[in-house]
Formats: sequence, structure tokens, C-alpha cells
Amino acid sequence: MKKKIIFFGTPEFAVSILDALMTSGYDVTAVYTQTDKPKGRGNKVQMPPVKEYALGHGIPVYQPRTLRDDAVLDEIEAMAPDMIVVAAYGKIFPKRLLEIPEYGCINVHGSLLPSYRGAAPVQRSIINGETLTGVTIMRMDEGCDTGDMIAKAEIPIPEDMDCGGLFDAMGRVGSKLLVETLPSVFDGTAVYEKQDPAFATMSPKIEKTELMLDFSRPAKELHDLIRGVYPYLVCGCVQNGARGRRGLRICSTEVCDGEGEPGTVIEADAKRGRLVVACGDKALNIKELIPEGKQKMNAADYIRGRQTECGDVLGTDL
Repeated sequence: MKKKIIFFGTPEFAVSILDALMTSGYDVTAVYTQTDKPKGRGNKVQMPPVKEYALGHGIPVYQPRTLRDDAVLDEIEAMAPDMIVVAAYGKIFPKRLLEIPEYGCINVHGSLLPSYRGAAPVQRSIINGETLTGVTIMRMDEGCDTGDMIAKAEIPIPEDMDCGGLFDAMGRVGSKLLVETLPSVFDGTAVYEKQDPAFATMSPKIEKTELMLDFSRPAKELHDLIRGVYPYLVCGCVQNGARGRRGLRICSTEVCDGEGEPGTVIEADAKRGRLVVACGDKALNIKELIPEGKQKMNAADYIRGRQTECGDVLGTDL
């Protein structure tokens, strides 16, 4: 008899995990995801990616605002799942929910635990300049990513990889690892490893205040911050100069040599596509950006349109 699984997840990363369960023949009887939320410039209400996938595959979708409602837990209990699989759901599980499935609640976490527990492990690993991360399959407990580990797989982080690219890699690697691991959980041969709290680090959610670019910081730190949140969030700054004062959002960059007063544009070459800003250490070449009120464009087009020139200053003042 096929094992019955209820899946909890929300973003694109979770879609990859859910798809792997489906294509591997598991009986996913229901999907729980976050509520629909307004997004984008028009504030249009959008479904979470997992909901879109589930509805397209005929899987019932539930979107409770809390998991601490007895009626919600009664509903899940009545479904009698053999296992609950979780991937980036976004809510803490109460003890009663953890105890419902016979084979436990299994989480696909985007880091090599016990490092980077918490809400933003993928983003924080890039922001902190890590060159290696991975996926951990763990059995959930009442703590925040503190459960026993079952399997791990490493993922390198190249210098030019952004958050979107790393999430894609997480989805591919995590899907494969989960499908390889589940049979051992079901047949009782899985080996569970306790986490050493001495090596635990946290990865709290990204706050909006972190996204303003302070060019007195080293270029490498700013580069890692920008790619660590893009494309789900975009770092910003204020330009003062050739065309007055305007907001900019920075999409992609590279670290390069250069000196000058931090925040000052020291090179604006449309032919070479180089928009270089001096930082506290070295400089940042802005490759793609979104000017206030405009669409995303490359640096060459921005310079060619006479939107900036050497001597302009980029900073955090609003």
C-alpha cells in the first residue's frame, strides 16, 4: 500500500520537492501552504507557487492562518497521514501536529545543519560570503530546525550565484536527496544523528532595513548582500548627481579594483558597460539596475541615456 503524505510548503523551492514526491509515486493526499498575498507594483493578490502546482495536479489545498487551531489539527488527524513532508513552509509546528503521522514530520532544510537554522538559510549563506552550503533532511521536533538529521548533500556557491540560482540548486539536490532518503525512514533503517548545539548558527528573516546599500562597507560585502537576496528582494540606494536625486535598486554587481570617496561613481563607460562605484574597500561594478519608475536595465543603457556620470554619489539618504 502506498504511504500517504501531506505536504507543507510555500515557495518555488518547495515546488521542486513536491514534484519529486509526485513523480516518485508517493500518494500526496493534501497540500498546506501560506495564504495568498498581494505582490508586485500593482499589489495584486497572488497564490503561493506550491498552491498553483497542487491545484494544477488535482491535490486539495489548505491555507490555515495558524497551525495552533484545534479544528485545523483535527482536520489533519482525520486524514491519517503516514508522514508529513515540509519544505520552506514558514510556520512552527505545534507538538500535537508533530505527533500525528506514524513516520514523523520530515523537513527538507536549505543548509548543512546545525549551521543556518531559521527562516533565511539560503539568503544568509550568500550574504555571509559562504562558498559551500547544502541540504539537510531532518526529523522535526518542537525546536527551530533542531531535529535529528538523517541525510545531507553539499552544494557549492560560486561567486556569481544569486539567491534565485541557489534556490534552484537546492530544489534539484533536495528533491533527489529526499527521494533517496524516504525509503529508509519507512523501512526503519534510517540513521538519525543528533545536532551539536555548539556549532549551531541562526539565519533570521531579511529585514527591509538591511537592503539599503552603505558604500562605506567593503565591495565584497555589498556584492554578497545584493546577490544574497535577488531576485526575491532587491537592494537599493539613492543617487545624487547628473539627473538630480532618484532611487535605484541594484540587481547584479561584481567586485573590481578602484579607489575614491565611498559612494562616488568613478567610472561610467557605456561602451564597456561599466558603472563603477567606490566602496570602503575596492569598488563595485553595477551590471544591472532598476531606476525609480523604470524597468530593469543594464548599466550600459543607463549610462547611454545620460542618467549618471562620474562624480555622482550613491548613498543611503532618503
